[in-house]
Amino acid sequence: MAAPRDYYDLLGVRRNATPEEIKRAYRKLARELHPDVNPDPAAQERFKDVTAAYEVLSDPDKRRIVDLGGDPLSQGAGAAGSPFTGFGGFGDVFEAFFGSAGGGTGRGRRSRVRPGSDALLQLSLTLDEAAFGVRRELAVETAIVCSTCSGSGCAPGTSPRTCATCGGSGEIQSVQRSFLGQVMTTRSCSACGGTGQRIPSPCPGCAGDGRVRTRRTIAVDVPAGIEDGMRIRLAGQGEVGPGGGPAGDLYIEISELPHETFTREGADLHCSVVLPMTAAALGTDLVLTTLDGEEKVEIRAGTQSGTVLTLRGKGVPRLRSSSRGDLHVHVEVRTPTRLDEEQERLLRQLATLRNEDLPGVGRGGGLFGRVREAFGGR
Repeated sequence: MAAPRDYYDLLGVRRNATPEEIKRAYRKLARELHPDVNPDPAAQERFKDVTAAYEVLSDPDKRRIVDLGGDPLSQGAGAAGSPFTGFGGFGDVFEAFFGSAGGGTGRGRRSRVRPGSDALLQLSLTLDEAAFGVRRELAVETAIVCSTCSGSGCAPGTSPRTCATCGGSGEIQSVQRSFLGQVMTTRSCSACGGTGQRIPSPCPGCAGDGRVRTRRTIAVDVPAGIEDGMRIRLAGQGEVGPGGGPAGDLYIEISELPHETFTREGADLHCSVVLPMTAAALGTDLVLTTLDGEEKVEIRAGTQSGTVLTLRGKGVPRLRSSSRGDLHVHVEVRTPTRLDEEQERLLRQLATLRNEDLPGVGRGGGLFGRVREAFGGR
């Protein structure tokens, strides 16, 4: 008998992890391993494992079986996988202790048609595309209904047959003797997988699964103001389920590319401009290229380094709103590091005129001279 799989290890969570922690761990792994994101066959196999682990650990009953040392997804779903071997799972345990001999009721057969899983796709956008919205044509590879059998899984001209092993019930019942007397046990039929039907002639197009994988193109309308990490949900565009079951949803996760000028914080934009010392002192006008085109920015005389100028309504449109964020222009005043003789002479002259002579220039009544006098300098 194979050892039960460690579903906690597959998801990388503690055995006492909360349902929310389990969900977060699965979402993180799904983003990395989903076939639409990672085509590596090894990654696809691991994606199946982590999906199975999430299915088990998100179900309180199945998780309880795991905690007791069983595997609820093993063949028999209670015969080999449950710690209550021979009782067919928790339902049969209760039947054994509280029902009369032969009085256990079955759980019913399982449908071959099951809902499909969701799919995830990454979409990279520029700042302009995220700000004002864009329509994109995306190539998506997902499972769709098999056109040969229309989801039935049967070869053309054939149909499913009632399972001879379980008689169409999807379950196998047996009577066992125990210290309690005769006990009726019920297990899922392994011959038909609990569906009550078998496909004698599987469809050559899908091998009986009722679905095939294909690449298709879909149009995605990205709304204005969407942000990095947000998702767009396309209902019914995900994976078609086994047996041609209803498709899951397709999620488009947005990844915003860095901009050469602006950084974004929500609906606000930030940028930096570098001014020469003279331009900051005398004042000037700058022409800044914003998301809407060129914008004239006034730099007032005496502007200091670290000043932030705000252009109202020049940021990113807010999602599902008519308002916009602001553009914040951060000013950096740059002091020259190399001066020729004439430039140095003029700056010294300016310092003298402004009574801002530097230490070593002289012992006059300039700013530093007064500082020296205040501290008893000579």
